[in-house]
Amino acid sequence: MSVLDAEHQRKLAQFKEEVFGEEIIHEGDSIGTDDETLLRFLRARKFDLPQSKLMLKNCQHWRKTVGGKGIDKLHEEINPFDYPGRSEVLKHWAMFVHKTDKVGVINCHKQGRPVSVQIFRELNLPELYKHITPEKHWDAICVNADNLTREILPSSSRAAGRHIGTAFVITDLKGFTLSQFWQVKSLARSSFQISQDYFPETMGRLAIINAPSSFTFIWNVVKRWLSKETQEKIDILGVDYRDRLLELIDADSLPAILGGSCQCKEGCDASGAGPWMDERRARANGQAPGVEHDASLLEQTTDDDGTADEQVPNKNLDIPEINGESAQKAADKHQQDADPSTANDISMLAESHIGYDGSAPKPSVLAAASAS
Repeated sequence: MSVLDAEHQRKLAQFKEEVFGEEIIHEGDSIGTDDETLLRFLRARKFDLPQSKLMLKNCQHWRKTVGGKGIDKLHEEINPFDYPGRSEVLKHWAMFVHKTDKVGVINCHKQGRPVSVQIFRELNLPELYKHITPEKHWDAICVNADNLTREILPSSSRAAGRHIGTAFVITDLKGFTLSQFWQVKSLARSSFQISQDYFPETMGRLAIINAPSSFTFIWNVVKRWLSKETQEKIDILGVDYRDRLLELIDADSLPAILGGSCQCKEGCDASGAGPWMDERRARANGQAPGVEHDASLLEQTTDDDGTADEQVPNKNLDIPEINGESAQKAADKHQQDADPSTANDISMLAESHIGYDGSAPKPSVLAAASAS
């Protein structure tokens, strides 16, 4: 468990008493009722008890209502590693977890935080929605978001022999254009929103690689959606990212497309490789999941998962200059060049109909959008 000072221990105990007493949370809830789960909500609101309770209450409401049936029912219907249309999703907006990094590795245990990858170079929502409905796509996004805390992080913790509470996210923007940005703008905003509000404190760091010149304009839009705390966890690595990533991730764990040496037989994006998949295979073979570890290892964690001081030196959130062009000048130029009215109608329609509470898109609207 994370190491807390006396004051934070007192607040955790009070928070636990109040959220159970007020029936905001109940034993057995799939959100998790352990101290580490409760601490995520406390940390997200700087241990302000009323605000932390409100955040948890809103999260519980979302979990019961998302998709019109709740996240638990969606999990029964959707296997995050194998659902109809997944191959097309990976082709047109690749989002996947793949093995772990090596941050905070203890003794002989090689495993660290799960690595979550998003690749935008082939993003094409109109083509994607020929193969999967926008509603099913959104449901899959929500199930994958929830699976991080439901399966991925617990499996990573068991493999590492200590608490792992965050993921390391890599976003590859190679070839990402403004027209693609307008396609995905609303979905990206809603995705960021559910991550911040309903799965707080689960992103350890986010490394953006291969940022195009238009990223100046894109970032000026995106950062308005993000809390200050989230912005502080984002690092811009540009095109010279390989050496830095390999400091954090072993080459045989980093997909070859990102500069590593891993080439999973079924493709790194489709493989689901990592401790979570090892546990799934063990269960399929009738074996108990997880790995036995010396209990003393579980006590060797500091704040969160031992990565609080991990920094990437290339961080430059304001991005004052790209390719010799000032941020404001570049933003003005790209604003003139990018006409949202000619961009894909999916983003425009979804803006009004994908609730920022993470609710599902309205079927009639997105069905029309997918046909555009």
